Amino acid sequence: MVSRRQALTVAGAAGVAGVAGAAAVAGFDSSAPAPVAVSDAVAFTGAHQAGIVTPAQDRLHFVAFDVITKDRDRLISLLKDWTAAAARMTAGHDAGEIGAVNGQPEAPPDDTGEALGLPPSALTITAGFGPTLFRGADGKDRFGLAAQQPAALSPLPRFTADALDPAISGGDLCIQACANDPQVAVHAIRNLARLGMGVVSVRWSQLGFGRTSSTSAGQATPRNLFGFKDGTRNLKAEETDLLNEHLWVRPGDGPDWMTGGSYLVTRKIRMTVETWDRSSLAEQEAIIGRRKGSGAPLAGTDEFADVDFKAIGADGSPLLPLTSHVRLAHPDTNKGARLLRRGYNFVDGSDGLGRLNAGLFFIAYQRDPRTAFIPIQRSLSGQDDMNEYVRHVSSGLFACPPGLSGASDFWGSALFS
Repeated sequence: MVSRRQALTVAGAAGVAGVAGAAAVAGFDSSAPAPVAVSDAVAFTGAHQAGIVTPAQDRLHFVAFDVITKDRDRLISLLKDWTAAAARMTAGHDAGEIGAVNGQPEAPPDDTGEALGLPPSALTITAGFGPTLFRGADGKDRFGLAAQQPAALSPLPRFTADALDPAISGGDLCIQACANDPQVAVHAIRNLARLGMGVVSVRWSQLGFGRTSSTSAGQATPRNLFGFKDGTRNLKAEETDLLNEHLWVRPGDGPDWMTGGSYLVTRKIRMTVETWDRSSLAEQEAIIGRRKGSGAPLAGTDEFADVDFKAIGADGSPLLPLTSHVRLAHPDTNKGARLLRRGYNFVDGSDGLGRLNAGLFFIAYQRDPRTAFIPIQRSLSGQDDMNEYVRHVSSGLFACPPGLSGASDFWGSALFS
C-alpha cells in the first residue's frame, strides 16, 4: 500500500518540535492531556468508534446516504469494503490496496489520489444507521432488520419553528469524517462514495470548519459564528463516569448490537448573522446568558464558574434571563440531560439576496435521544430568545454501533448477524 506518511520530511518534524518548544516556553501544563498532533493517526479499532470522544479536529465532511439496492448481501459487502477502506485511510494509506498510482495504466485507480503526500491528519471515520434502514417510508422491513431497530432510533418529533428541508434531512446511512486537513476529510468521503456506487447514493452532505466544541480537557473552548464560546460544559473524553452515564449505550438499553455505541443527532442551523451583527453587545449577552469575551455566565467571574440561576440584577429581575440559551439548555433545567457535542461552523456561500448562508452544523452524541436531545430541544425551541436569529433547516438521527474488534470486523457486523 502507498503510505501518505512517506511524504513527511525532516523539515516537517522540525516544525512540530518547534511548536512543542514554544508551548513549553509559554508555560505548557504537562499534566494536561496533549491534543492529537496534526499529522498523527488515530486508532481505528477499539471499544467505541473513533470520532466521538476523539479530540475534536478542525474540519468535517459529513454525508448521509440512501441505500438504493434491495439486496441485503450487497449492502453487507459494501459495509465490509467501507470498513476496510476506512481502516486504510485513517492509517494514512490509500483507500484501496493498489492505490492511486500503482495499478495498471489501462484501469481506473482504486484511490482518487488527492491525499497523496498528505499525513493522516488525525482522520477519523464514524458510521451510523438511520431509522429508514430498518423500515422504509411504506413501513416495509427492507433488509430483515426491523426487529433489531432500537426504540431510541424512532424518528425525532417536530419541534416548534422547525423549517426542515426533507432533501437535506434523514438518510439510511451516515459517515462522519473529521480531520485537521480539509482535503483529507473530503478524500475519505469521496472514496467511500465511489465504492458505494450502485449500492448507495448521496442524499446530502455538509462541510464544516472551526470546531464548535471541545471534547477533551486539553482543548480550549472554541467560538461559533455569533462570536461566543460554544460548548463550555460539554462532556469530555476524560470524564469516563459521565460518559458511561450519558454517552454510551449500556446493556439492557436496547438490542445488544448497540451496546457500547451511541446515538447521533445532527441539525443544520442557519444563523441570520446580519441581523445578529446589528444587535447590541448587551442584548447578545442576555440572549446567550454569557459574556462574549470571557465566556463567563452573567452571574459568574470566569468561563467555568457554576451558573447562578437565582442571581438578581439591579432592576430586580433575574440576572440570567429566563429565556436565555444557557438557562434553557443547562442540565439543571432539563433533569440532568447531557450531550457530547461535536459541531462545526459552516458557510455555504450566499442565499442570493446578499446574505451569508452560514451557521452551525450541530452534532451531538448521547446514550438515548429520548432523554437527552429531545427534552433539551423542546425547551429551547419553545422559549429560547435565540430563535429570532436561527432556523433549523436539516435534521438527522443515526445509531452508531460500538467500535471494531479487529481487521475481520465491519460496521454493523452484530446487526447483520
